[in-house]
Amino acid sequence: CTRPQLQTLATTYLSFQTLNSTTFLPLSPTFTYTENDRAIPSPLAPSTFLSTSLTIHFTLTLYDPLLCASLIEINAASATTPYVVLARLTGTLSNTTSALELSTLDTVVSSPGDWLFNATSHLTYARSESWSPIPLSLPLRTSRVALQAAADAYLDQWGNVTLPVPLGTPCARLEGGEYTGKANATANTCAMPAFPEPLDVRNRRYVVDEEMGAVGVLNGFPLLEVTLKKGEATPSGNVFRVEGGLVRYIHEVTVCWTKGFPGCGR
Repeated sequence: CTRPQLQTLATTYLSFQTLNSTTFLPLSPTFTYTENDRAIPSPLAPSTFLSTSLTIHFTLTLYDPLLCASLIEINAASATTPYVVLARLTGTLSNTTSALELSTLDTVVSSPGDWLFNATSHLTYARSESWSPIPLSLPLRTSRVALQAAADAYLDQWGNVTLPVPLGTPCARLEGGEYTGKANATANTCAMPAFPEPLDVRNRRYVVDEEMGAVGVLNGFPLLEVTLKKGEATPSGNVFRVEGGLVRYIHEVTVCWTKGFPGCGR
């Protein structure tokens, strides 16, 4: 599909999710909804995030025409239950019109008690960053292959600390509401210490946006949650900004089934 079609679908979805909205959400006949890695048979049931009306304060959207997919980072800090969400949308062309219909919606919905959650801090730091489109003529533009490779390198290193990751300097990581850029804005590198054990990050679902120099990856995080058994993971996602082949920003959203420390922690 095309970038304008994806933009229209993303705008429609955000309008639908907004407080007091009367927007119609165009769903394909085979629409499926997944919330925090769980298939939801009744997407518009009152208990789902999709049926929650929000005042949205910040969004960051990536578009991937090749996969006919978009990824939206959403901050709703002032809600009764505040949220920071990653939503991955895929579309299919309608059989009766030329419009794009929503075929899948996959969400990582974080709220109080999840890993490092602080929607107010997230909003402050997310707004301070520059994720403007990168013109094709600039050397900062990174290829699709290199964008996905940078994201994979970051996640793969969690399982093998010897693997190289193309982290730039400066680089800032926004993890929940914690921000590495506040300590050393000009020299931070986003380098990660080794985890207590090697991690195998699976179930990766990508959205790659060359115009934005960005890639989003929903994935399973095999740590933090106290109830996890071997091979299990909690819902998570990362969004990367890559400039000239080097990672400039990283956002991470991770959900725990057991809210608050020590059930959610490391």
